[in-house]
Amino acid sequence: MYIRRVLTTTAFMLGATVAPVLLGVSAAPAVADSSPSASASPSDDGGAPTEAGTSFRTATEIEQGQQATASGSTGDYLYWSFPADAGQRPTVKATVKLPEASTRSAAETWQIDVYDGLRRRQACQYGAQTRTAAQDATSVDLSCTLRTVRAWSETWANDPLPGTYYIRLTATGLGASELGLPVSTEVKVDSKDIGGSAAVDGSLAKPLVPGIATSAEKSDSDADSSTAALSSLEPDDGWTSGWWSDRWVWTAIGGILAALAGIGGYALTRGAGRPSRVTPGA
Repeated sequence: MYIRRVLTTTAFMLGATVAPVLLGVSAAPAVADSSPSASASPSDDGGAPTEAGTSFRTATEIEQGQQATASGSTGDYLYWSFPADAGQRPTVKATVKLPEASTRSAAETWQIDVYDGLRRRQACQYGAQTRTAAQDATSVDLSCTLRTVRAWSETWANDPLPGTYYIRLTATGLGASELGLPVSTEVKVDSKDIGGSAAVDGSLAKPLVPGIATSAEKSDSDADSSTAALSSLEPDDGWTSGWWSDRWVWTAIGGILAALAGIGGYALTRGAGRPSRVTPGA
C-alpha cells in the first residue's frame, strides 16, 4: 500500500510539473504560424524582384519564400542575396529556361554557388548544384541545401553563420558561339527551422551583413567611422542569434524528470528497508 501511494504521488507531481512546459512548447509554433509573414506574400513589398545583380556589390535582395525572376545572357554572372539566421537550413533552387535548341550547338553546364557574408563559398549538403543540359533541353533545374546556420563558430572553421548570403548563377565551359544567347531564370530560397538540436553555446556580436565603411566627421577624439549596410534585409522576426533555444526547455524537462525519479527511488528504497514490527510477547 505504501509503495503504491508513493508511485501515485510521484506520477501526479511529474504530470503537474511537465504538462505546462510541454503545452507551452507545443503552443509556440501555433502562435508563430498565426503571425503574418512578410516573406510568404511577395505582394507585401510590391512583388518579387525581376532582375539580378552582376556582382556581389550589386546583388539583388530577395526574401525567403519569394520567387525572383531575371533575364540574362549565357556567360553572365547573376547574383542575388538573402538573409539567413541561426537554426535555419536554407535551400536554394534555380530554374534556367534555355535558348531555343536551334541556336545552340552543344550541351550547356549550369552551376549555382552560395557564399556567406564573408564571401566564403559554402558547400552544399545535398542537391544538384551543377547540371549539364542536353543540346535539345528546354530548361535545367538546380538546387543547393546548405548546412544548418550556426549562431557561433571557431574562427578557423567554414561553418555557415547568421547574416547575408549570396547566390551566383552562371553557365560554365561555354564556347564562343554559345555566349550572349538570351536566357530567363527563376530563383527561390526556403529554409527549414532545425531548432535546438543545432544550438551552440555562443553567438556573434553582429550578423555577417556586409557594409561599406565611410569616414564621418569627427566632433571629438572618440568619434568612430560610420558603416553603410550593403544589404538591408533581415529575417521577419529580426536576428535571433543568442543563447536561447528550445534546447533549454528540454534540458529543464530532463532535470525535472531526474529529480522526480530520484525522489521516487529514495521513497521506494526507504519504504522497503523498514524493519517489520514485532508484537511483544509473540
